[in-house]
Amino acid sequence: MPPDNERIAVDPNVYVENPGTANDDQSETTSVTSSIYRGLIENGRRYQTMRENEYWSPADELQFESLEAGHAVAIILESDRPNPLLRSPIGNSPKNILDIGTGNGLWAIDTADMYPEATVRGVDLFPPPVTWMPPNCILEVDDVLRDWTWREKFDLIHLRIMLGAFTAEEWDDVYKKCYENLEPGGWIEQLELDAHLESDDDSIPKDSMAATWGETTFGCAERSGRRIDTLNTMRDSIERAGFVDIHEKLYKWPIGAWARDKQLKEAGSLNYRMWSAGLEGWGMWLLTKFGAPTPWPPEQVQAYVGKIRTELKSPHVHAYQRARRVWARKPTA
Repeated sequence: MPPDNERIAVDPNVYVENPGTANDDQSETTSVTSSIYRGLIENGRRYQTMRENEYWSPADELQFESLEAGHAVAIILESDRPNPLLRSPIGNSPKNILDIGTGNGLWAIDTADMYPEATVRGVDLFPPPVTWMPPNCILEVDDVLRDWTWREKFDLIHLRIMLGAFTAEEWDDVYKKCYENLEPGGWIEQLELDAHLESDDDSIPKDSMAATWGETTFGCAERSGRRIDTLNTMRDSIERAGFVDIHEKLYKWPIGAWARDKQLKEAGSLNYRMWSAGLEGWGMWLLTKFGAPTPWPPEQVQAYVGKIRTELKSPHVHAYQRARRVWARKPTA
């Protein structure tokens, strides 16, 4: 994979796939009467009810499909490493690992497979749609802003695609809790994405809807009190919490199968699936509540994201988003 600061070469023979959206063949899990499992239905999307204040991202089948594609992209772009799941040097025998914002639980499940002697906990505000997991994997519904009640200290705490999850003050609290609940010498690792769409060859038309997506959603998030620039703020916040030996890696995640490089082409095809499945969910809550100059009706949001989805599907648009991975260590003394 070329360095993040290099232009991504375009495949002149690219063709457009039909990635589709929801998978009609997914099996339904058994219904549970708890309101946490039912969630809150709003504008046709399901949201968590664990936390009293609202959270912008849905927790439903379409959003889980988006998370599944994002997990695959992250793995592909690290596939030249022995362990594509993480970069923290935790050795071969970690005992306890925590995955905050586990979503559909895929990272926690894969990590439990990678480290069968470790206990891997995944925690989120909504129950993940999982029917099977390794015996050393535990998926829990909890709010990490509350007091942590786990007895064990962790060797690694992992976070991924958590932009907009917390206010700035809440992020500081989460990083403080991570620091306090890691073993001395333990690691924190976080991978975040930028919502802005970019291209190296100016192939995103300036009058397109795709060109407006980043600033539009950033403005909504700012007005909501939960900024989505976590990619730019996490390193300083992690350092402020007391972590040392801080490393980072920058990426370009192509959107669509337009790249010449085979690894980037595969990642881009899957990232288009992530965007195709995720766009409506990313925009619906933000735009219907904090859209400018006034909140948008749901139909306007659906039309907007539909146009962006179509624009990104064009083989003439060579869009990507930036990503950053940060990993850092708790001092041993």
